[in-house]
Parts: sequence; C-alpha cells; structure tokens
Amino acid sequence: MMILHIAMRELRSLFLSPLAWAILAVLQFIMAWLFLVQIEAFLQIQPRLAAIEGAPGLTSIVAVPLLDTAAFLLLLVTPLLSMRLISEERRSQTISLLFSAPLSMTEIVLGKYLGLLGFLAVMLGMFLLMPLSLLAGGSLDFGLLGAAALGLFLLIASFAAIGLFMSCLTSQPLIAAVSSFGLLLLLWIIDWAGKAGQSEQASGLFSYLSIREHFESFTRGAISSIDLVYYLLVIVTALVMAIRRLDAYRLQH
Repeated sequence: MMILHIAMRELRSLFLSPLAWAILAVLQFIMAWLFLVQIEAFLQIQPRLAAIEGAPGLTSIVAVPLLDTAAFLLLLVTPLLSMRLISEERRSQTISLLFSAPLSMTEIVLGKYLGLLGFLAVMLGMFLLMPLSLLAGGSLDFGLLGAAALGLFLLIASFAAIGLFMSCLTSQPLIAAVSSFGLLLLLWIIDWAGKAGQSEQASGLFSYLSIREHFESFTRGAISSIDLVYYLLVIVTALVMAIRRLDAYRLQH
C-alpha cells in the first residue's frame, strides 16, 4: 500500500514538472514527424510490394521502425527523468523525512521506480496510438506489434531501474543523469566490441550484455525466454543495488 502511495506521489510530481512536460512534448513532435515520414515511404513503395508474395506490411515498415527509434530517444531522455528520484531528495535533505517515516528502503525504492515507470508507460501508450491509427485505412500484424511493444516496455523498465540506481549514488542530479546516460549508452553499444575481431566467446558475451541486442529480438516478433530473463535480471539487479545503497546511506547518516 505504501509502495503505491509513493508511486502515485512520484507520478504526480513528474506530471507537475515542466521538464517532464517539455520532454513529452518534444518526443511526441519528433515521433509524429517520423511517423509521417515512414507512412510516406510506405506509400511510395506500396505498388511494388503488392506484386511481391509475402511482402512486409505496415507493421514491419512503419510501426516497428517507429518503436525502434523510440527506444533510442528514450535512452536519451530517461536519465533526465530519473536523475532527481533520490539525488534531489539527498540534496534538499528531504530524504531524512523518508527515513523517519515507517517505510523500508525497499518500499521507497519500489515506489519511486513504479512512479517513473508509470510515466514512461503513459509515454509508450501515446507512441503506440500512432501505429494503431493505421487501422483506419489498413491492417496490422498485432503479433509483431505486440512483441515490439513488450520489448520496448522491458527496455524502458531497464532504463528506469538503472537510472534510479545511479540517482542513489550522488546528491547531484546532473551527475546522476550523465552517469546514467553513460552506462546506458555502454550497454547499448557494447556488442560493437564483439564485432571488432574478438574471439567467438567474447563476441557471444558482449552480444548477451547488449541491451539493444535483446530488444531487436522483440522487433523481429520473437519473444524468447533468454531475452525476458535478461531484462528481469537487469531490473532486479539495479533495484537491489539501489536498495542496498540507500540503506547504506541511511546508516551513515
């Protein structure tokens, strides 16, 4: 119950934040423009696709690339949304109020995490309205679209967990944002090292650690237990480390 109370409080604070509204507006504008570009590209090649048996449709050409772009944009902005979760409380000394309340560190961390995840889920829902609008004049592959949407949700859930952990490490929100972005970008491109002449074992390891590599499986319509376990491990590990770090900070102060 207390977790939900903290989550709702965090969600309200995000919707009252000018930064969150600015991010939401800018992303919606960028995504709407890309959506229209993708539709125009599809209309140009549609006559040729009609002559090809088993040709890709609206979902593969418009919807999935749109969500793929959204994944990278959310990598850029999630650190800006997560940077204040704990670090701002530490900087303003209001975290002592949380420590004095009858709350465990687990409740505090999970509450703040769910609040941020709720905001990101609203953002994801607004992104999905664009490809769903294509139903007015065409058909969609709901299996592929659902898999891509699930992959994107797990991806942003991982972004939020990592951002929350980095916010627990410092009292400066800007440092938390830069650190989160650096770590997320490393996980995004780490598979590049495996493609640069590394051994097969190293290449496999880097590919498994790549947060984007697992997302691409969902965009192909494949929901694998390996990918699901990977994202769950990332989320749980980041949240457990955040709880332990916050508990250590409480004991020190």
